[in-house]
Amino acid sequence: MQRWATSASAYADLLEQAAEALRASPFRESCTVRLPRHGRLLATGDIHDNQLHLDAVLRAARLGRSREHHVVLHELIHGERLVSGMDMSHRMLARVAELVLAHPEQVHPMLANHEIAQYRRQHISKGAGDNLLLFDAGLEWVFGEDAQVAADAIGAFVAAMPLSVRCENGVMLSHSLPGAAQLAHFDLGVLGRDLVESDFEPPTGAAYLMTWGRNHPPALLERLAEEWGVRLFVVGHAHADAGVESRPPNLVILNTDHAQGRVVAIDLAADAPSADELVRAARPIQTYFDLDDPMTGLAQ
Repeated sequence: MQRWATSASAYADLLEQAAEALRASPFRESCTVRLPRHGRLLATGDIHDNQLHLDAVLRAARLGRSREHHVVLHELIHGERLVSGMDMSHRMLARVAELVLAHPEQVHPMLANHEIAQYRRQHISKGAGDNLLLFDAGLEWVFGEDAQVAADAIGAFVAAMPLSVRCENGVMLSHSLPGAAQLAHFDLGVLGRDLVESDFEPPTGAAYLMTWGRNHPPALLERLAEEWGVRLFVVGHAHADAGVESRPPNLVILNTDHAQGRVVAIDLAADAPSADELVRAARPIQTYFDLDDPMTGLAQ
């Protein structure tokens, strides 16, 4: 058993090392990761503490085969699988932190609304209770009076995550995008600067609006694409029954947490595909259930 599973200090050390690695990445520019025009990127949707699907993502990512293979992960915590009525998804954060350290510069966990809610103590629910309190209960059960040590390290890890991953070929990945109704309050320059504490706060913080946004009509997507120089947006956040769907003219929604979840590989050397092309290229997460070695991403 890993020491972090029972020791708050070991858990905190792991997440703090991973936070430092995220900030030190040569691909990091302010709150954005910028990937060059070579290599391969595996895009995913929300994970929500689905360990089986994370293992499948690692098989698909093939991180050990080339240092030019990348994977983006987001919405890691607050799953539906409770243990004695407690959310134990702090363990998912530790596993992703291990991946960040095992594959520096290849694993890119992005900011999402559930991580921000836990970090900033904002109550949130997926319908099975208050995720903030359920998560707190898990930390307290595992770490006891040292739970705050672990919670502080979680905050440091979350705050170190990028808000977006930008690819030189014109693809941009983020958990969501600001909604049409909130655009007037949104700082369009946020991707070119470091985040500050106010960016995480509702109702007008830039990271808050970026990760909570819904309702993305074509005119909004066209404006954001022009403002940021983007050809294709890839997000999660919204539910897609089939695991993937497109919104005209340039948005793809991916889900990776449910039974119909999908992932999609993007050739970073090629021009950005269209939204419909990327949808057709997405593969069911179940495709990767039966391959050898569920920890391919770590072992190779």
